[in-house]
Amino acid sequence: MEIKEKILIVEDEFIVANHLKMILERDNFKVIGIASSVTQARNMLAQQKPEWVLLDIILQGEGTGIDLALDLINSEIPFLFISANTNQSTLEAVKKTQPYGFLVKPFRPKDLLVMLDIARYRHGLENQNKANVTTIEKQPLQFSGIIGKSPLLAEVLSKISIVAPTETSVLITGESGTGKERIAHAIHENSSRRNKPIVVVNCAALPLSLLESELFGYEKGAFTGAHSRKIGKFEQADSGTIFLDEIGELPLDAQVKLLRVLQEKEIERISGSEIIKVDVRIIAATNRKLEIEVANGNFRLDLYYRLNVFPIELPPLRERKEDIEELANYFLEKFATADKKIKSFSPKVLDRLLSYNWPGNIRQLEHLVERSILLNSGDQITEIDLPSNTFLNTIPQQADFQSLQEMEKNHILQVLNSCKGRIYGTEGAAAILQISTATLYAKIKKLGIKMEHF
Repeated sequence: MEIKEKILIVEDEFIVANHLKMILERDNFKVIGIASSVTQARNMLAQQKPEWVLLDIILQGEGTGIDLALDLINSEIPFLFISANTNQSTLEAVKKTQPYGFLVKPFRPKDLLVMLDIARYRHGLENQNKANVTTIEKQPLQFSGIIGKSPLLAEVLSKISIVAPTETSVLITGESGTGKERIAHAIHENSSRRNKPIVVVNCAALPLSLLESELFGYEKGAFTGAHSRKIGKFEQADSGTIFLDEIGELPLDAQVKLLRVLQEKEIERISGSEIIKVDVRIIAATNRKLEIEVANGNFRLDLYYRLNVFPIELPPLRERKEDIEELANYFLEKFATADKKIKSFSPKVLDRLLSYNWPGNIRQLEHLVERSILLNSGDQITEIDLPSNTFLNTIPQQADFQSLQEMEKNHILQVLNSCKGRIYGTEGAAAILQISTATLYAKIKKLGIKMEHF
């Protein structure tokens, strides 16, 4: 049988290394060597160039797998991490090297092989489209509603142009308010499915009891109140695209069913006996760090691999300051009315917009501009109401850190304060936080927030 690719294993645990070798060779990969340290790996890389490298993070001697990853990036050798170390700082450091996968120990052989298959597919797709990327850089694509010229945004647009014409699943990540749904629409609008529907599902807004029936539908008489057949979201999106927003909120039992759709391209309605084939492209989005959710047992590893075939990470607005003025002017024009034709921002207001850290990202800027138009008169916005003590405004200088729960409570309090306690509507706290009102009320109760203070 034909050998797939040559792989170097960098792993200092003898038993794990040999287990990896056995799994890979049984699946027709060629293992060219096992290194237990960065130095040994570098010597092997100098002698022969593997097509893939599997590397642990903590190794013998000096240096870590992350140090070696930087060498591999310069050598253009694709790599994947395998490690038992899943703390957040490690995952953040790993993510910056942009590996093709991260497998948590202990793992099942099929987890390794699925990760490798998807990594090989992604790498092949990127190589196929290198010529297209060059063309796109010369003639940038224009997407409606995506505003800005910063290098970080240009990188996102380049990725959209690569993946949009394909049938590849896409996982869009980024903070709340960075425009994940707009990016999903841009991918659909530039695909061969553009004339078919894109169906949007907010996984966090669906109660657990309704989730399965909403996604897959049900037959008449399936339960009390099921007076007729209901077509689920996947059937509605047939031949088109389904956008699963806040996929990190999906419960584990629903994740199993979603995995089947991805693998088999088929569904069953509740109480139905018919297997229904669906031709659907899946785009998912989350503001959660799914690597951490996987490590904590809250998200299935196999589903993560299936969704994360082509990841697109959206930068927060505070990292693309160059785009703030253009975005603000875009929203100024968008919300202009016959009696409120404000044309510009005063220099003082622009300075404040540029120096602000934007915890709510683009959505917060949009709501702020809309509100400011109502509060200002004349042809220029001269006053703007920015919350003073915002989340992420300062970084603690000493190790006096809050717990995650305290940080979440303070962040919600700040948003509620800026909204004057309003929960609902486009300017309400739920919209700014990008969660459902039911989820926000649950958090308010859990965190002991007193609404009468607003």
